[in-house]
Amino acid sequence: LDDRALESAPEWVGFRRELAAQLDAVEPDMERQMDLMREQHHAKVFRLLTQDIAGLLTVEKLADHLSELADSMLALTLPLCWRKIKIRHREAPRFAVISYGKLGGKELGYASDLDIVFLYDDEAPEAAEVYTRLAQRTNTWLSSQTAAGILFETDLRLRPNGDAGLIACSLESFRKYQLESAWVWEHQALTRARFSAGDAAIGAAFERIRDEVLRLPRYLAELRREVLAMRQKMRDAHAGKSPLFDLKHDAGGLVDVEFLVQYLVLGHAHTHPELTGNLGNIALLRIAGEIGLIPADLAAACGDSYRELRRLQHRQRLNDQPSRVPGEEVEAARAAVVALWEEVFAT
Repeated sequence: LDDRALESAPEWVGFRRELAAQLDAVEPDMERQMDLMREQHHAKVFRLLTQDIAGLLTVEKLADHLSELADSMLALTLPLCWRKIKIRHREAPRFAVISYGKLGGKELGYASDLDIVFLYDDEAPEAAEVYTRLAQRTNTWLSSQTAAGILFETDLRLRPNGDAGLIACSLESFRKYQLESAWVWEHQALTRARFSAGDAAIGAAFERIRDEVLRLPRYLAELRREVLAMRQKMRDAHAGKSPLFDLKHDAGGLVDVEFLVQYLVLGHAHTHPELTGNLGNIALLRIAGEIGLIPADLAAACGDSYRELRRLQHRQRLNDQPSRVPGEEVEAARAAVVALWEEVFAT
């Protein structure tokens, strides 16, 4: 509760180095290590929260910091879990954590789950078994409840073949699946995916695969049909009877913006590779406007709407409220999203 610490911007490299030293100092006490990570994580989130309430952080800057904090926790978790695997066939694991969704797009909020996929690149005969164990330990480390709480809720369902797939996937299997078997919605998810922690060479290889998949030529009419069908399925699943506006799922909400951007990326990255950058939805809307895929003024207005909807979502979560607000509070923001939706998807 030092005022100077509350007002200063986080220094992530130093934070990661200091916490790593503290964790090494209590090795092999796994329980104390897990509590230490949770205590430090909660302290950092609390400081960001106070800066947010004081108006010192934009929506984007807050999300950047929360995403950097999550990446730091993932990076610190992997070596701790690797040390605790009895049969290790190499000094450092050839293993990486790929993040999707909010963390993948660097748009993490206060209560966001981590959508993660575990990849490895190792020819050793025991690799699949060893990395499956590492993935399971990592997931347990992140999501277990201890005296100090939990680090993150995790969701591993975006891995190849979903719940039926292996928890850790080889890099080559991942590439083959994405190019030959993945559904369109899985390629939509890939637009918001990035390397978060682990072996940097695997991270670089993943980025090449992601770029290759996103830049595949696609028939726009067929893509449009698939995207609209998936959006309708989500709407049906979240259809509520509340008179309040659902910031995430209702027409003109956050998911509509995400689907618009995903459609533009998948439909046009083949001829406009700048769309494959993992830059966040607001920046990608701006780029789509600049290259003439959508009207630039509507792209800017929709970006502003997305920022405002996320701000309201943060506010609701801070007050332990559902992500629903009176419709008049978001009328202008929603109108811009609906206008762009009709511009892009109108029959």
